[in-house]
Amino acid sequence: MLNYIFRRILYAIPILIGVNLITFALFFVVNTPDDMARMQLGIKYVTPEAIEKWKMERGYNKSLFINLEKDGFDKLTDTIFFEKSITMFVFNFGKADDGRDITQEIKSRMLPSLAIALPVFVLGLMVYISIALLMVFFRTTYIDFWGVVICVGVMSISSLFYIIAGQFLISKLWHLVPISGYEGGVDAGKFLLLPVVIGIVASAGANIRWYRTIFLEEMNKEYVRTARAKGLSERLVLFKHVLKNAMIPILTGAVVVVPLLFLGSLLVESFFGIPGLGSYTIDAINSQDFAIVRAMVFLGSVLYIIGLVLTDISYTIVDPRIRIL
Repeated sequence: MLNYIFRRILYAIPILIGVNLITFALFFVVNTPDDMARMQLGIKYVTPEAIEKWKMERGYNKSLFINLEKDGFDKLTDTIFFEKSITMFVFNFGKADDGRDITQEIKSRMLPSLAIALPVFVLGLMVYISIALLMVFFRTTYIDFWGVVICVGVMSISSLFYIIAGQFLISKLWHLVPISGYEGGVDAGKFLLLPVVIGIVASAGANIRWYRTIFLEEMNKEYVRTARAKGLSERLVLFKHVLKNAMIPILTGAVVVVPLLFLGSLLVESFFGIPGLGSYTIDAINSQDFAIVRAMVFLGSVLYIIGLVLTDISYTIVDPRIRIL
């Protein structure tokens, strides 16, 4: 097991290097430091002196990959790529274009994002699987038919509709919870209730249908027919055997939400005014702060790789037939 985890970590290094190179190319080759200075200064006829001053203050006045003015190893280290990208591997994201420390901002905004993402993930998984099992248990009946119809309808509506409708009905008309904002401590619950409910409802249609498909595929396999032949009830077959054997595809699908547990929901946090990592990323995109965007892309890649490793390890727990050498 330890050898497997070590190998997967080694595999992650070239992946992260590739992600780093791609994001660097997108942000510094397509948009040169001069272009970044013009966008940040916000002046139509900005002077060359102002551009050079902006670049020097933020370390963008050096060569991109190779500094021919230096000797030896400094040709590679005294560059924008080394100073702005290599330090990410030790989770030192530097400073944003407005001077704030990105690492500290991420630490302070991580808890609000987790406060939304974790309940949406855990409660949503329980709700989706429960409803999907219910639909499979009553398959070929009106419960299954109308369940599929409702799921298709729910997944056909944009998540923006649920956000706006929820704010209008629950907050503005009924005044049950605040329409936006965030407070720490115990008072955070009243601000997080509506975003969590909307997050679960907005993803219900697609997830329930997906889990229903997984369970229906399991119902047609040999072990299910064998269990029925032994006289086991349909309920026992479904909840004991089918659910257990469907855990591998469920775990595989769960890995894609691991980065969201930390990065938060971009739309929900922005519309509800929650100071999480999602709204932090949206604000950086709007202000064209490339340092923050690159840091969030790199952090998302790291979290996704961690999710893949955890998923592979969890396979051995739910299915003892799988062995990691």
